[in-house]
Amino acid sequence: MVHPLPRFRPMGDRSLLVELGDTISPDVNRRVHQLMLQLRQAPLPGVREIAPGYRSLLVVYDPLTIAPAELKERIAEVAARPGIAGLPQAKRLTVPVFYGGNYGPDLEAVAGHLGISTDEVIRLHTETSYRVYMIGFTPGYPYMGELPAALAVPRRSTPRTRVPKGSVGIAQRQTGIYPVESPGGWQIIGWTPIELFDPLRQLPSLLEMGDRVKFEAVRQVEI
Repeated sequence: MVHPLPRFRPMGDRSLLVELGDTISPDVNRRVHQLMLQLRQAPLPGVREIAPGYRSLLVVYDPLTIAPAELKERIAEVAARPGIAGLPQAKRLTVPVFYGGNYGPDLEAVAGHLGISTDEVIRLHTETSYRVYMIGFTPGYPYMGELPAALAVPRRSTPRTRVPKGSVGIAQRQTGIYPVESPGGWQIIGWTPIELFDPLRQLPSLLEMGDRVKFEAVRQVEI
């Protein structure tokens, strides 16, 4: 649920965590998105960075410019105001995915763990429209949810040291796409050729908080 008032937790000597709810839900995440935009529209002295999460905002500030108590008070004032403008229109993206085989090395293990067929895993994964809750871990990495309960699986017991760029993974009630090659512990069920992050684009990350993503299975082609 959404907290009636923001809750604050110090994170070191120059960061403040602003908690806006106690669950992962679209309502809480929309409130995070709204407060992030409000703080950017009414910039506070000393604030250096604002990083949104599932249910909170991390505010990085200069303690020589603004004291923590004053920053909390100013953030609470901004949070109490009605939004200056509505949230931006969410982009909708259909992502083609090659499932299984070398593209999705964990697909069969996921199906075995859940006691269903690989076709059913693919059907469940592609029938849902996912909300982008936040971008993080690596540049452009979208944390999306919520995965159908029937697909909830734990992370791998041993993370991989190298997950190929474009890999599509699932863990618990989340799904995501690896924009760059990196270590990772999610169950990899497919791969997409879509370029999620390009530092030369005006907006380097293809997806942003609040966008919607739907996966579409494509036939694996022998090359």
